[in-house]
Amino acid sequence: MQNKRGISQAFAAPAAPLEIRAATVFDVFAMSQVLVASIRDLCTADHGGDAARIADWTANKTPEQIRGWIGGPGRYWLADRGGEAAAVGGLSPDGSISLLYVAPAAAGRGTGGAMLAHLEAELLRDGHAEGRLDATRTALGFYRKHGWQTAEETGGCCGTPCIPMRKALS
Repeated sequence: MQNKRGISQAFAAPAAPLEIRAATVFDVFAMSQVLVASIRDLCTADHGGDAARIADWTANKTPEQIRGWIGGPGRYWLADRGGEAAAVGGLSPDGSISLLYVAPAAAGRGTGGAMLAHLEAELLRDGHAEGRLDATRTALGFYRKHGWQTAEETGGCCGTPCIPMRKALS
């Protein structure tokens, strides 16, 4: 009986691969859901569960707002695993990472790291030797783990204090 779980796992279907693709206007609802859920459920170190702070932070994460982003100068990607939106990433026209949020169900499964690697590769393709971003307190350890260093300047983002970070890209 001890081996029963091992046998069932051996015959379980493998996890669907993660696909990262350019976001389109058809993705705005899924993107909104990922952004809002990630902020609400994963960013408690930044908002402390304060409903007003969450509302302020997520106010511009509606499908209508995101539709405007996609039609604007930034670029955005959606990570999908088995038909489920798993992460959203974006680059600003100035060559900085503007957002990287992971769906709570996809957290801790390498999804954020895959999206970050994709964004870094896009920056390199665009000719940037250095990556820049503003990290929340929640994400600070994640970025440090992936080779990002805190920058000297101070910053703020998304209605919460943020930590400017940089990384030499190669």
